[in-house]
Amino acid sequence: MATYNKRGYKASKPEELDTNANEFEEVIETSGESTTEEVFNTLDETASKTEDWVAKNQKLVLGVVGAIALVTIGYLLFDKFVAQPKEDKAFSEIFQAQEYFNQALSNTENPDSLFNLALKGGEGKLGFTGVADQYSGTKAGNLANYYAGMSYLNIKDFKNAEKYLLEFSSKDMMLNALALGGLGDAYSETNKVDDAISYYKKAAETNENDFTTPRFLFKAAQLALIANKKEEANKLFTQIKEKYETSKEGLNIDAYIAMTE
Repeated sequence: MATYNKRGYKASKPEELDTNANEFEEVIETSGESTTEEVFNTLDETASKTEDWVAKNQKLVLGVVGAIALVTIGYLLFDKFVAQPKEDKAFSEIFQAQEYFNQALSNTENPDSLFNLALKGGEGKLGFTGVADQYSGTKAGNLANYYAGMSYLNIKDFKNAEKYLLEFSSKDMMLNALALGGLGDAYSETNKVDDAISYYKKAAETNENDFTTPRFLFKAAQLALIANKKEEANKLFTQIKEKYETSKEGLNIDAYIAMTE
């Protein structure tokens, strides 16, 4: 077989290759030892600097640790001896007002007097407004805002109904939906049509179910129709037909849709 050498290239002798390889290995070993030593030296220097900083700022470090501990202990003590007893007291106060409220809902002859008792209190207990004011920040105080708003709504004091319902917030989706719907009712009764429609739609969307959702969609659609917003009314009526046709609001829904076309 023919062979050739490239111009200017000279093959090394075996002895030269061995010598070069040994020298290369020594360089790598030396370099590796040097790099490792530098890394450990750097780590030692960093640790030393950290120790020096801690030693110089020992009072600051202990102060920060102590402050965190005090805050934690303080929170636990506050929760046990202040917050929880206050919460228990608030629920004890609100119980009687809830009884008046429930009685008012079932009383068809003279409910207003019972709603007023629920709001102002009776039998030595605070009403919803008192619990909301004196126990603000507690769960019972927050719940009192809801009941107060609904009570004012029932006795047609729409300004106070708005005030207390706006103060209420909850993770309970059903209560949230009812509170938003209550605000829609308050705005509807005071001819704030756009606000009423907005809150009815929020109430419908907050907790989608077969009971409150078609109810509030229907209220929003009716107001939109009265305000001559036929396109919006049609959309809302159609939503009831498509999703809640078997609900009470869906029984004659085709007639309402026809009125918006």
